Amino acid sequence: MKIQESAENYLETILILSERIGNVRSIDIVNELSFTKPSVSVAMKNLRENGYIRMDHDGYITLTETGREIADMIYERHRLLSGWLMQLGVSEKTATEDACRMEHVISRESFEAIKRHACRSAESADC
Repeated sequence: MKIQESAENYLETILILSERIGNVRSIDIVNELSFTKPSVSVAMKNLRENGYIRMDHDGYITLTETGREIADMIYERHRLLSGWLMQLGVSEKTATEDACRMEHVISRESFEAIKRHACRSAESADC
């Protein structure tokens, strides 16, 4: 299940917004990511055509099962990696920025090893 980093970021953003505000529309993504409306529109079209999202007649966006799996995986990586880095003494800003990059390139094997280690050495809500 390998997709482009930008698509993973959009799916993660849709997940986060749906948890925060409920119904998500393209304009919510525009505002969250500070991207242009045309850029988000093209991305939503691509995600829809690839089966990661659905958009109803009112423009509300929902994740498909596949889209949700990817979004959950990326968001779990983000939360665990940023939290772990902060526990190691990294500032919140740097930890969040680094986690945003790491979450897309780390292998499943390496992430699971970090997760096991982080969960043994700390009381993390993401374990």
